[in-house]
Amino acid sequence: MNVNANSYVVGVDFGTLSGRAVVVRVSDGAELGSAVHEYTHRVIEQELPGSGVRLGPDWALQSPQDWIDVLKIAVPEAIAASGVRPEEIVGIGTDFTACTVLPTTADGTPLCFETPAEPHAWPKLWKHHAAQPHADRINELAARRGESWLPRYGGKISSEWEFAKALQVLEEAPEVYARAERWIEAADWIIWQLTGVESRNICTVGYKGVFQDDTYPSEEYLAELNPAFAGFVGKLATGTIGEKVGSTTLAHLGGLAGRVSAQAAEWTGVPEGVAVAVGNVDAHVTAAAADAVRPGQMVAIMGTSTCHIMPSDHLAEVPGMCGVVRDGIVPGLWGYEAGQSAVGDIFAWFIDNFVPASYLEQAGEAGIHAYLTSLAEKQEVGEHGLVALDWFGGNRSVLVDHNLSGVIVGQTLATKPEDVYRALIESTAFGARMIVETFEQAGVPVEEFVVAGGLLKNRFLMQVYSDVLRRPLSVIGSDQGPALGSAIHAAVAAGAYPGIEEAAAAMGKRTENAYVPDAARADAYDRLYAEYRRLHDFFADGRMLHTLRAIRNEAAAPGRRTEKDA
Repeated sequence: MNVNANSYVVGVDFGTLSGRAVVVRVSDGAELGSAVHEYTHRVIEQELPGSGVRLGPDWALQSPQDWIDVLKIAVPEAIAASGVRPEEIVGIGTDFTACTVLPTTADGTPLCFETPAEPHAWPKLWKHHAAQPHADRINELAARRGESWLPRYGGKISSEWEFAKALQVLEEAPEVYARAERWIEAADWIIWQLTGVESRNICTVGYKGVFQDDTYPSEEYLAELNPAFAGFVGKLATGTIGEKVGSTTLAHLGGLAGRVSAQAAEWTGVPEGVAVAVGNVDAHVTAAAADAVRPGQMVAIMGTSTCHIMPSDHLAEVPGMCGVVRDGIVPGLWGYEAGQSAVGDIFAWFIDNFVPASYLEQAGEAGIHAYLTSLAEKQEVGEHGLVALDWFGGNRSVLVDHNLSGVIVGQTLATKPEDVYRALIESTAFGARMIVETFEQAGVPVEEFVVAGGLLKNRFLMQVYSDVLRRPLSVIGSDQGPALGSAIHAAVAAGAYPGIEEAAAAMGKRTENAYVPDAARADAYDRLYAEYRRLHDFFADGRMLHTLRAIRNEAAAPGRRTEKDA
């Protein structure tokens, strides 16, 4: 197919709270129309819809119906807003949060559709952290056995990943585990719904599914975890990349997963037979949207959490990284991933719970985030006398422990909300610096730091990051980074470009050196960062924070509430 002004693609980004679609011109990446659909069920954290079944601490689920509704609502609305005729659309691509994973039947039916009152039948969202004890066992056994795949994940896999969540299902709801003929990432499940063809993308298979050197962890290893877990890999795709096993293909990024089915055409308004790109993760497609697919370009996708991804031309073991996968971002390069489990979520938590009414009144139409930012940015570095640990959602990198929790040190009776707000912003910047330094100390240089995501809107926050990191920040040139990235992958799948690099160069966009560090502030932040490191190392073993969490969980367990409390 020739690239021309009359060819268009659709990118669909499935996020934590909503899904969005964008229609993009193939020739230059111009975004012509977009739409957003807010999930009806959002994040299911307290109780199951309809049944009222209560969930335990650290649970986070989603509804597959919300994802289908994005295809039915957001995609047609985006096409209508673009003015593009459906017959001009040549491809559709999607991305998803990860690891968001669900149990299904062999035909892809989610088990929660059959047993909606069973918590383990529902998709587990990426920030479901209740499988931490299972992740601990996976890591301990792998270290003891010297499993070759463990260093590829920085020495620990996360409680967010596929194996930990599946082990939790097996041991807490064995009947659900037995009924689950497939254990599949939402990123691949949505492609199944669009095409009628099951496939598994190498990105989630590698980073979340512990697939390294063309193999999963051995049956012997899995059996030692739990004898009933020995056959778990049978619920996943098996084989080598590009090889079809039964009805399932392990697929390269940018590849053709299939074509829009009659049902999906009815849902979306995209013509039947249009190319559908192989599924992918929101962070990883964003690299293409920012034209940052070359070695040493670290892209930080900053929103409720932050994911750091970077291509490289060589393999190294980076402590605490989320993973390194061959072809995991673009074919032909090693793709590294790290992350922070909570960033924007931290700021939202603080505002939702600790900002007095008087501040809300003074914020006015600008909003409380803007008001607190305006107060915080007037301060000199260190004026608030605080330092915080950004572990309010646990620590994804470099400690890989989701049972850690946030810490704020230095508060007095004079501490104000803007002081804490600024300290929390700084804590996330310190966490990012810890990740960058860990990569570079492991011999994987970060040549350019590129920012994408919703937090780009806060210019003060971006300047703090530049000052703390002591390096310029480049920024993506789109507000729809993941959706644009998915559209770029769709253009490759449709044959408009020979590869992701060429498509990214033509359709991606970023501004280099958008923020430059101030030398004086950077020096001042070095002193605060040193205290952050001391605090980080003091609490890293988790003894105190794990004990506090255990006490909390015990006190909150069903049946422990007194008659008076009730």
